[in-house]
Amino acid sequence: MSVLLHERQGPIAILTFNRPESLNAINEDVLAALEAAATQLEGDAELRAVVLKGAGDRAFVAGADIGFMRTLTPVQAEGFAARGQAVLDRLSALPVPVLAAVHGFALGGGCEIAMACDIVIAGPKARFGQPEVTLGVVPGFGGSQRLVRRAGHAVALDLCLSGRMVGAEEALRIGLVSRIEDDAQQATLEAAQQISALAPVALSMCKRLILDHGDGGLTAGQSAERVAFGLCFSTEDQTEGMTAFLEKRKAAFTGR
Repeated sequence: MSVLLHERQGPIAILTFNRPESLNAINEDVLAALEAAATQLEGDAELRAVVLKGAGDRAFVAGADIGFMRTLTPVQAEGFAARGQAVLDRLSALPVPVLAAVHGFALGGGCEIAMACDIVIAGPKARFGQPEVTLGVVPGFGGSQRLVRRAGHAVALDLCLSGRMVGAEEALRIGLVSRIEDDAQQATLEAAQQISALAPVALSMCKRLILDHGDGGLTAGQSAERVAFGLCFSTEDQTEGMTAFLEKRKAAFTGR
């Protein structure tokens, strides 16, 4: 049985963490499968969006597999963290929007995977947290750093130092999730379908502007935005989008 299911719906790739018996916990096999999926998606010219979700009705990803981690040496543990960070960096760097559907637990590595996504849609029973200190360790897949960038220093310190879980409503309030929907998986797929019909070049540029410059100085960020705005006017998508608007019809974007 594959630990990561890879499905395609037109221009949308759907990745499902598939270890429901262990709440989709992360081990080396899961990281290897996610890394292979990222490699495949990086070279997919037809790709327009990626959706991540968890199998079963209890968890997105409940964290790393404690049974696997318990006996790691310090060198092995650092290597595991390095690989996890590298895989999530590749996921985050995909040029298309990446969406997470979180319907249950997203703890530790699961929370870190969600934070590596561009849009996180949570179900009412979703639970988020970085509980590593309760196990005698620190976040290893970028949690301490992505959490600061998502929610600020005060929230990152609160969650990482206490190890407490937050529900969907608090996660929305502190900026961990984009919105809450009764059926997170269906709502995420619908959001991906809507996004996949938009201009691919502009979407990629928007993503990079926010991720690369959103935490920096306003002047530098606005300079990058001006350049990107100008470059959009060299694309067929800009011509099509504005022409379609004036002609009162739906634009047919090609990514050129």
